[in-house]
Amino acid sequence: MVELGLRLFSERSYDELSIDDIAGAAGISKGLLYHYFSSKREFYAATVRSAAESLLARTDPAGDGPDPEALLAALDQYLLFAEEHASAYVALMRSGVGHDAEVAAIVEDTRARFVARLAGRLGLADMTPRVRLALRGWVGFVEGSSLDWLARRDLPREELRDLLAQLLLATLMAVDAAPPEVAA
Repeated sequence: MVELGLRLFSERSYDELSIDDIAGAAGISKGLLYHYFSSKREFYAATVRSAAESLLARTDPAGDGPDPEALLAALDQYLLFAEEHASAYVALMRSGVGHDAEVAAIVEDTRARFVARLAGRLGLADMTPRVRLALRGWVGFVEGSSLDWLARRDLPREELRDLLAQLLLATLMAVDAAPPEVAA
């Protein structure tokens, strides 16, 4: 059902899709749908949770440690996922269903897992606040750049992927650099 939800929410916005539409696309009665999900919002949250798990799985390259090819492969998969599910991705990242605490928690958990994965693969087990903020900022940059790219489509996906990889390296260099002295 949640795979169907991802397809439906990728084609139409949350507000445009009714319980009748979902049940019809699934070939089941509304009553049966309500047996599994108490509301459209619960179905949407389950769909978002499943999509987040799918995105995390798709972007988890094999092997351990820092590997530039693995990073490029993971970024390719992230951008492909965003492209394949553009409407749903944009709506989710722009809070298209308003503030829903459960959906927001799923998105935040996914971000935290991306940050933890990056730190682990980079051998940054001691995640200082500086490292955490830098990696979290880079994840936010990936999301923001993906949204802009989906809206404009004025840069090939491979160029965006390479830019994001280069910016991760620049972010890591900034983490290692001494903080600038601020004049009083």
